[in-house]
Amino acid sequence: MHRFTIRLLLAGGKAIDIHGPANLTEETTDAIVNAANSSLLGGGGVDGAIHRAGGPAILAECRRIESKIGRLPEGQAVITTGGRLAAKYVIHTVGPVYSVGTRDEAESLASCHRESIQVADEHALNSISFPAISTGAYGYPVSEAAPIARSATIESLARAKHVTLCRFVLFDIATVRAFQRTAETLHRTTSTSPFRIEKAHS
Repeated sequence: MHRFTIRLLLAGGKAIDIHGPANLTEETTDAIVNAANSSLLGGGGVDGAIHRAGGPAILAECRRIESKIGRLPEGQAVITTGGRLAAKYVIHTVGPVYSVGTRDEAESLASCHRESIQVADEHALNSISFPAISTGAYGYPVSEAAPIARSATIESLARAKHVTLCRFVLFDIATVRAFQRTAETLHRTTSTSPFRIEKAHS
């Protein structure tokens, strides 16, 4: 299947890629983001795939973190080794379970992106890859999640001292298109858009 990338070019040489269909566990950015559950002990979907690909070292560090802090609150993020992954680190964040699209759910989803970028920046990482957090088993509609993820990422990346590249590595073409549309809509309808767009097929 053809992969598609749209790149949002921000000030200061920073960029956001929207990429897919692709496998997050194969990414070579400094860190990938795991849509974890609050126990940090692995699960299904992206969470399970990352633990399977990265091996037991990730779970061992998650257990140590859980023993210190207990369950990870929704919207927060922590970092572990990437184990056998190409990415050196995994940043684990807990997305909201969708019910009716409340303001609290939207804020939690935005916080997942802000906190993940902040953790990456605190560890002097340059690049980070995200899945479409909460849009799988947690039921967040992609059409609602995409603009929240976009806005929070643009805001946080602009403030970051070390992180210069954020990638959305998306599992299927429908999700890729939804993220693409929200970027293009903002760019088209905002006279002072914070980015310009490049497109590339592969």
